[in-house]
Amino acid sequence: MELTRTHHFAATSDAVIDVFADEDAVRARYEGMGHRDVEVLGVERTDDGLTVRCRRVVDVDLPGFARRVLQPTNTMTQTDTWTRGDGGWSGTFDVEVAGAPVELSGEMALADGGSGDAGSGDAPGSDYTVTLRMNVKVPLVGGKIADWAGKNDALSTLEAEFAATDAWLAAH
Repeated sequence: MELTRTHHFAATSDAVIDVFADEDAVRARYEGMGHRDVEVLGVERTDDGLTVRCRRVVDVDLPGFARRVLQPTNTMTQTDTWTRGDGGWSGTFDVEVAGAPVELSGEMALADGGSGDAGSGDAPGSDYTVTLRMNVKVPLVGGKIADWAGKNDALSTLEAEFAATDAWLAAH
């Protein structure tokens, strides 16, 4: 399963990267999404790069067909790696789901400029595009579980992450 979403931030890519590099913002983002035991394992920042590692416990309301092969509570360790480029940043992320036959990874792009919300005309800021890939390595039902997760949990998670970053930018 693969999905791509784009969100417009009313801040430059460098300002958004500052939020992604802030340990308090990382914790607030995940705790605000209902995740527990959020730990920032490390933030490494240079002028042209950023790596953030965090671990958190996530509860998922699984459909009946998935409960036989997956647990509703999982510990996830995520590594986000960013590199500065012309006009913005590009990155990758990798999520390890402890003890689950799930692979999560993807790419991120944060580009200065953008048009903001449809119909609003040009707005300063940056556009954040996330492409997520999920594979559930379970015979027969893995694809069905990944499709369900993509249409339900992954989309709501992305929207919550966008909203949390917007809120942090507005408050700081």
